[in-house]
Amino acid sequence: MEKLSVLVVDDEAGIRSGVTRILAGHSVSFPFMDDDYGFECLEASTGEEALEMIGSHPPDILLLDNKLPGITGMEVLEIIQQRKLDISVAMITSYASLEVAARATDDGAQDFIPKPFTPMELKASIDLISKQIFLKRITCKMKEEGKKIRYQFLSVLSHELKSPLNALEGYLDIMKNRELGEKMEDYDQVLDQSKHRIEGMRSLIMDLLDFTKIRLEKKEDKIERVNLKERASLALSTINPMAIQRNITVLNKGGDEVWFEANPSDLDIMLNNLLSNAVKYNRDNGVVEMSVGKKEGTVEIVVRDTGIGMSDQEISQLFREFVRIKNKQTRGITGSGLGLSIVSKIAELYGGFIQVKSEPDKGSEFRVILPVQ
Repeated sequence: MEKLSVLVVDDEAGIRSGVTRILAGHSVSFPFMDDDYGFECLEASTGEEALEMIGSHPPDILLLDNKLPGITGMEVLEIIQQRKLDISVAMITSYASLEVAARATDDGAQDFIPKPFTPMELKASIDLISKQIFLKRITCKMKEEGKKIRYQFLSVLSHELKSPLNALEGYLDIMKNRELGEKMEDYDQVLDQSKHRIEGMRSLIMDLLDFTKIRLEKKEDKIERVNLKERASLALSTINPMAIQRNITVLNKGGDEVWFEANPSDLDIMLNNLLSNAVKYNRDNGVVEMSVGKKEGTVEIVVRDTGIGMSDQEISQLFREFVRIKNKQTRGITGSGLGLSIVSKIAELYGGFIQVKSEPDKGSEFRVILPVQ
């Protein structure tokens, strides 16, 4: 249980000890919190003492009496605002008035508790402030993650696009200068390499677009009843040209029709990523099998391949954003490191998850399990 520090500033010892006693056994829990908040109380009898304690160890919450010997609680509140300290403040005073409450609110107080207050009133105020602290922390975390993701996007985009663009420029110079001869067929290999580079760039851009879509769109926007068997067949036909180039057999092992409430685009992204990976990381003359079915109140999408497989350590990193498995067998296989992260996030959007079984040099099985709504 995480402990929030509470500094009680009041010239009445009974008030300070009473607050400490009430909060000692109190905890705050909300449905959206992973863990409860408990409280650790410190005490100060004057504004000067409180400022000294705040200067060395700023508390999370300040319960501040307005009428204090020396500087007043309102003056302490003003100093906190001037120093831009991240402290949640609740004013506690027997001199309650609309004027004082308005002034305290203007100076940044989150709540206002007139004396005398009951344990229930104190706990209600603490619960409200704790919720605000939690939401503020979550917001800051999301902002930091957003900055990190934007930086990763720019880094990946600049790195991954720079190399193929340089290669394309080189291929065009070769053709422009007729370095391989005057006949068109002399440049077949250069054209094939150029096309391969363009396909890699297109794949990267599409992965980035899918990733931002999954992060920013609400899945409820375009929900409809979808025939998963039909979407699977469409995904198989889309990936088949890529499989034919390496003589990989793609098999649809699906049985009866399976209906699922979802955004069709989400399912297409998921199926296409699973199948394209199964082909990319397969062996020439290999096999990819796909099945869709129902099992004990869930929908299961299973994709198996006879490819290069993975170790347990590689599997543990598989669903992290911008992470690609790098070894001698994956060298030369292009990708953004986003595909399986996207699949995992889509599964989570619909309350599901993804399982992986794999063995080096023998192949892999990806199983997406979605609860039937």
